[in-house]
Amino acid sequence: MSLSFRRASLASLGLAFGLSALCLSPLMAQETKPDAAAPAAAPAKPVDPNAVVATINGEKLTEADLQLAEGELSQQFAQLPPDQRRAAALSAAIEIRVMAKKAVDAGLDKDADFQRRMAFLQARALHGEVVEKEVVDKVTDAEVRARYDQEIANTPPVNEVHARHILVKTKEEAEAIIKQLDGGADFQKLANEHTNDPSGKTNGGDLGWFGPGQMVPEFDKAALALDVGKYTKEPVQTQFGWHVIKLEDKRAKQPPAFDDVKDQAKQAVIRDKYFAMVKDLRGAAKVEIPDEKLKKDVDALEGSK
Repeated sequence: MSLSFRRASLASLGLAFGLSALCLSPLMAQETKPDAAAPAAAPAKPVDPNAVVATINGEKLTEADLQLAEGELSQQFAQLPPDQRRAAALSAAIEIRVMAKKAVDAGLDKDADFQRRMAFLQARALHGEVVEKEVVDKVTDAEVRARYDQEIANTPPVNEVHARHILVKTKEEAEAIIKQLDGGADFQKLANEHTNDPSGKTNGGDLGWFGPGQMVPEFDKAALALDVGKYTKEPVQTQFGWHVIKLEDKRAKQPPAFDDVKDQAKQAVIRDKYFAMVKDLRGAAKVEIPDEKLKKDVDALEGSK
């Protein structure tokens, strides 16, 4: 059982910054931190993007083309050793080129469905380009810091507590322990002797520090209501059994450090800038939707953003 009655709470681990996964997550996935423990790699030699790495039916495939293929197909070749990925990407690029030529020779590029799909893919790619160039690349460190400060200022102060507990199977066992505590027994000693929480048998039932929402509701309510140094006078029941809880200390919860959440803060800035741009562009665009029900649904969706 250990501390399984502790509820995981993402909000307790950092600021509740939001982000539109639908529109922006592919861009966010590109913003990864280098592994601090990894040794520094030797500086890469400059590569000429126009250098020809292959010629297919007289058509040149350049270093820039190959790097694009490596990026686009990175997931496909993720399981390959690094020294094989470049060759695999080149082989795939050649395969794509020869198959594409066959499609053109057969006139498949003139197919109406294909042209619609290509138009959509081009628009989607351009959407990504404008977001990256006009939104992501223009976010400043000052804006990220300001967003962090804003979130901290808007977050109400929260107390967190340091508590211990003794977990037993029945209410009668818990009442017997409370009676011993009333008689002056040592809480930590009783926890080591009686608790059914394996992690508490050697540390006197110590749960460390936790804040609101990190424990199951019944436990949470009872622990946060105690005064420092006091224990519950009535057993507390949860789905895990019966608890006797002692409050060791209480303090104001410290906000997360800027360095710990700056990536989330940056994503929040990007999100706000993105939606501001979309709002301006949609407002200036002439959009007509003949289907009244569909228009109503779209308007409702837009209004919820």
